Amino acid sequence: MLAIVNTCEVIGLDGRLVEVQTDFNPRAHLPSFKLVGLPGASVRESSERARSAIRNSGLRFPNKAYVVNLSPADIPKHGPSYDLAIAIGVLAATDQIPLHALDESMFIGELSLDGGIRHVKGVLPMVYTARQRELSTVFVPQEDAAEAALVQGIDIIPVRSIGQLVEHLYQLNPIAPYESRLAAQQRSNVMADGVVDFCDVRGQEHVKRALEVAAAGNHNILMSGPPGAGKSLLAGALAGILPALSLEEALDVTRIYSIVDMLSQDAPLIRQRPFRAPHFTISQNGLVGGGSVPKPGEISLAHRGVLFLDEINELPTRVLEVMRQPIEDKVVTISRAKGSITFPANFQLVGARNPCPCGFYGSPQHSCTCTPNQIQRYQSRISGPILDRIDIHVEVPRVDYDKLLGTEQAESSADIRSRVEKARSWQTQRFAGASGLHANSDMGVSDIDDFCPLGADAQQILSMSVRKMNLSARSYHRVIKLSRTIADLANTPEIEVPHILEALNYRPKFEDSSAVVGMRR
Repeated sequence: MLAIVNTCEVIGLDGRLVEVQTDFNPRAHLPSFKLVGLPGASVRESSERARSAIRNSGLRFPNKAYVVNLSPADIPKHGPSYDLAIAIGVLAATDQIPLHALDESMFIGELSLDGGIRHVKGVLPMVYTARQRELSTVFVPQEDAAEAALVQGIDIIPVRSIGQLVEHLYQLNPIAPYESRLAAQQRSNVMADGVVDFCDVRGQEHVKRALEVAAAGNHNILMSGPPGAGKSLLAGALAGILPALSLEEALDVTRIYSIVDMLSQDAPLIRQRPFRAPHFTISQNGLVGGGSVPKPGEISLAHRGVLFLDEINELPTRVLEVMRQPIEDKVVTISRAKGSITFPANFQLVGARNPCPCGFYGSPQHSCTCTPNQIQRYQSRISGPILDRIDIHVEVPRVDYDKLLGTEQAESSADIRSRVEKARSWQTQRFAGASGLHANSDMGVSDIDDFCPLGADAQQILSMSVRKMNLSARSYHRVIKLSRTIADLANTPEIEVPHILEALNYRPKFEDSSAVVGMRR
């Protein structure tokens, strides 16, 4: 008897419908269980888990011949999520559950030997695939039901064991579909635990302004300053002024975290913008993604959020340089012999570095112990093309003791966030009819022409500055996008001269070797 059960394989961030075709031959003289269709090691082990789970659930596993084909047979199958579909295929082929109960359904779950159904990763993209293929029901492990129910328009049936599932399929003890709590999971304006409030950061008002501009337009920023100046603290406080994720963005981020198994079972929807801060010893695969079965790296985990690289100069040059294309294109493509996979990578880069190996080059309080060659080599670890892709460069000096001991309360993150969200609302209205544009930093060259017209005075100032500062074409367009954000924060429809001047002030100040020698103390 032949039984066909639907399940799913996750490739990158997308699901691919897989048919588990089980053929049972009761007249075979020798027992066998053949699993074909490019199964990986964990999938090949599914036969033993299914055998024990079925028998320990009080059901029959006739010791005859089985052939299980995973179709389509040209894509590799990985992971234990096939266990439940294989077990259901065996039960249906041996006439222990009705075949019609399998119509328009998908089965996802790992089996324990006692018949229990356990959590698997990647449930969200699998359920998306089921809805796209117009299936009506998805059976998932009970602990994964909240995640699966984030997809609207399809029935999610949470199951604890094979025995409970068989009773449901026979309508003996029906299981009610899981009720989605999507509305209750949407983000409030309360800051996440551990996020520093800007009112607790003393001094550094110009850096706070730069971070506000960066948050308002999703611009990349690089902070340079001596140790202890507060660069990491300011970067952490940035998370408290970021605008709320829209529901579409939240689901987009949650799907990435689903395939790497980093979701909470109680509240799986990602409500806060991601803030990723990997150590500078991270590998290239860890940063951009990779592996024999490609998985997203830190730049994809920071999608719609912030990637903070502290001590960015300490990253190996090769690791840092692989971010060139993702910063520009907002996606990362990982190519392998079997094909290529594209992950989203629309992140906001926040870097922090010291001015030299000892950290005190240019400091009036401490003497720098580095040679000019050491300073030059250290500063050149970040290449020109990477620096060119960073919109805001800001110096972070040491804070005076008087400010540290002062009692004057600084502006709170809530007040700054309200301005950031208002600026983002301008951008939402501006890009309402443009696909793929969410913030000013997302604009391409043609979008700049459409959305960033410059007045005669602003154009004149920009033209003079481009020649004097020797800006590249990329820097020229980034200055315009940054000016557009500054104008949005000022609630100004048009880009004016002060906005251009502030944007130009955030360009890097390159130093030649003679300047290094002259300023060394």
